[in-house]
Amino acid sequence: MNSSLTASEANAMGDIPFTVDLSSKPEVVPFYDEDTNTFSYVVKDPDSNACAVVDSVMEIDYAAGRLSLIGADKIISYIRQHRLQLEWLIETHVHADHLSAAPYIQKHLGGKIGIGEHIVTVQHTFGKIFNAGTEFARDGSQFDHLFRDGEQYTVGDLVCHALYTPGHTPACMSHIMGDACFVGDTLFMPDGGTARADFPGGDARVLYQSIKRLLSLPEALRLFMCHDYMPDGRELEYETTVGAERATNIHVHNGVSEDEFVSMREARDATLDMPRLILPSLQINMCAGHLPEAESNDTVYLKLPLNVL
Repeated sequence: MNSSLTASEANAMGDIPFTVDLSSKPEVVPFYDEDTNTFSYVVKDPDSNACAVVDSVMEIDYAAGRLSLIGADKIISYIRQHRLQLEWLIETHVHADHLSAAPYIQKHLGGKIGIGEHIVTVQHTFGKIFNAGTEFARDGSQFDHLFRDGEQYTVGDLVCHALYTPGHTPACMSHIMGDACFVGDTLFMPDGGTARADFPGGDARVLYQSIKRLLSLPEALRLFMCHDYMPDGRELEYETTVGAERATNIHVHNGVSEDEFVSMREARDATLDMPRLILPSLQINMCAGHLPEAESNDTVYLKLPLNVL
């Protein structure tokens, strides 16, 4: 589908507007949700008890209309057990395959919920699809912070940067925290390739440019995946490096041209079904994980728009 990026925005993605400090090595602890093949992470500053949570998950039994927070409770227990101070709850993008647990974790532990500033594009697009009405703010105000490209922030004393990497969605950001980078759905493990680019606002050509931006970072930079689908039945993996992706990623290894990638990605995307949880996920995640208000019978309802995707 056509990207919502302007030409100037796409061109602005060229140079990396900061220096990566590989000497700072945060402790990264993964939490895996088997139902959605999603990794969440607790990222701890090596020099203090400050931490961040990246891409938390709230479980949903879609057939029964029932939510649970088993994974989020594990994260909360881990943070409390290790006496950490939660400063950030980061969403790499508006996920289409799982629901965010960020507000629930924030209620228990504090911290600020942050996402890329182009969330407003997603809110405008899906606000229309869900007929959200004028009461739904399309300015990102449901989140505590909207990250800009190249923006520096801290987790304790750990210097972090947000890097704009659209293509999968128009609001994707990768987050670099010392020698660790959280890429969301932009990249998978080398044998898994890359994210799809056929959601509203997605663009395979822009995705290629974003990936090349990521792969221009130092080759020793650790990359942490949001998903792993265990190609060919291998064991679950979540961590690789820029160097490994450059050398062996099946979709964008060194030597793959932009046109070759776009042709492959568009052909592959045409064969893919919509994610099983895309409608509840987008409806909730574009609101920072907050559920709709309960109706007069004290029950919360989600919408199921028909024939729109």
